Amino acid sequence: MTADSPSWLAPRNTKIGPRHAVASGHYLASAAAHAILEAGGNAVDAGCCAGIALAVLHADEVNFGGVAPIMIRTAAGETVTIDGLGTWPAGIPADLFMREHDGTIPVGLLRTVIPAAPDAWITALREHGTMTFGEIAAAGVRLAGEGFAVFPLLAEGIAMRAKGYERWPANAAIYLPEGRPPRVGERFVQRDLANTLRVMAAAEEAADGHRVAGLEAARAAFYEGEIAEKIARYHEENGGYLTREDLAGFRCKVEPPVSTRWRDLDILTCGPWCQGPMLPEVLLILDAAGLDGLEHNSPDYIHLVVEAMKAVFSDREHHYGDPEFVDVHLSRLLSEEHAAARAAAIDMERAMTGLPEPLFGEAQPLPRASDADAPSHIGEGGAAHLGDAAPGEREPKEGGTSYVCVVDKWGNSFSATPSDGASTSPVIPGTGIVPSLRGLQSRPDPAHPSGVAPGKRPRLTPNPAIAVADDGRSIPFGCPGGDMQVQAMLQVLLNHVHFGFDLQQSVNAPRFSTWSFPNSFAPFEYLPDRLLLEDRFPEATYADLERRGHVVNRWPAYTRDAAAVEAIVNDPTDGFVYAAADPRQPASAIVS
Repeated sequence: MTADSPSWLAPRNTKIGPRHAVASGHYLASAAAHAILEAGGNAVDAGCCAGIALAVLHADEVNFGGVAPIMIRTAAGETVTIDGLGTWPAGIPADLFMREHDGTIPVGLLRTVIPAAPDAWITALREHGTMTFGEIAAAGVRLAGEGFAVFPLLAEGIAMRAKGYERWPANAAIYLPEGRPPRVGERFVQRDLANTLRVMAAAEEAADGHRVAGLEAARAAFYEGEIAEKIARYHEENGGYLTREDLAGFRCKVEPPVSTRWRDLDILTCGPWCQGPMLPEVLLILDAAGLDGLEHNSPDYIHLVVEAMKAVFSDREHHYGDPEFVDVHLSRLLSEEHAAARAAAIDMERAMTGLPEPLFGEAQPLPRASDADAPSHIGEGGAAHLGDAAPGEREPKEGGTSYVCVVDKWGNSFSATPSDGASTSPVIPGTGIVPSLRGLQSRPDPAHPSGVAPGKRPRLTPNPAIAVADDGRSIPFGCPGGDMQVQAMLQVLLNHVHFGFDLQQSVNAPRFSTWSFPNSFAPFEYLPDRLLLEDRFPEATYADLERRGHVVNRWPAYTRDAAAVEAIVNDPTDGFVYAAADPRQPASAIVS
């Protein structure tokens, strides 16, 4: 590296291999997935293996009973999404939170939606995998039962949320095993979770018939057997709404992706039950506004991207929700006409104050703007990590998410964003899991597009993606980060595709983010004009952005709060796979 090279060129280099690649949020999950590939498994087998391992390794950010949206693109060119997202229980009153909880979604069982991740992994294996549940869960069983060394991100996350874990004895037993948060280097063990996985694998092994029958038996052990019984009984005895019938009747939805043409790529995302379609929409707006001639990460470039992101956050706020319950008007939102109208409203010399108005439909009332002095640090899960210094802030919010992508030697691609924490809802004793607390991303008001309703999916932040180029390249990519996810994914994609950066340098480059919208997590903080940048930009850049009306705060130079993107490029033109892992977390990319 030369003396005048940007500092972000330093950490890590792109991994290049001739056969297959995996990149995930933890090096042990990547190693487990790579072992599956080396043993003859395909990308789906390896991706499911890593996803379950991440539920063990990122124990405070991914829960085996949580969510796991998945996108699979086969070597033949077929792409499917598995929503991996539970619905509200059938018996929950839609007006419960407005009527009895003052328009809030309280901590505890009431934020529970049906756990979806187990069915998501099994659905992916059943439809597109080649291996058994027991084979792909073996690494997770071992890591949970034998334990692994606590790493800084895990230690910091548990310590930050210790008050939440203290609420319930079963949570404290896992996350505060000696009455305190675990320290870096100590062994972290989750015996009940290991046993839950073993119960499912044992049911599979006992099943008669072919591989699919075994996978269905493993699924039934969770959703209809002893695990379901423990979950339903706990809810029944503690005022929850999740029932045996909710669990037994649940299946993830398998849907085609949202496919949007951008330049010479098809941008494939999940539907508007998550924030995925924001990514192609903002790309269309930026092209309509004009990116050509803008210097990478210059004040003009940052300002334009931020103002375009405000527009798509407005569309998310006013339109997005479960399309089985609301008409999202997605074709209109992803039209050239809408992109042009949004682009025309951007003033390159002045930041839009707050959230832009919707261009059609009914405007939703926005939450009251949060205390301007408080949120100078936005953390994982899109939550403000404010600690005791924040006025009116009782404790940090629930965090959680990781990511894995895989490409195998046959050309199949896998992209998944497993998620859900464990500090704001109880662990079910004896299971080691928290049934998905993702209800905290629904709005308490059922009149809102993403409002609560029986059988409805919350509006999810995790959103795996795959970009497919005309020359045959496929790029599975994604990240943790709540409301930062699309912002980070956008910047990495533009770094690579528009500016032509090497894949790993596209990931390493300094990031910026707007928070001028209602947060996706209860209590939905709204921070008009707030702009955060990693502390790796020239001083003149911060000053120029402040001149345009942005309220600028700084993150540390490499922070996971700016999300942590993993990506792979499968390039048939040269026969190589290229993989990148974000230095902002203990991620790893492995190729061979």
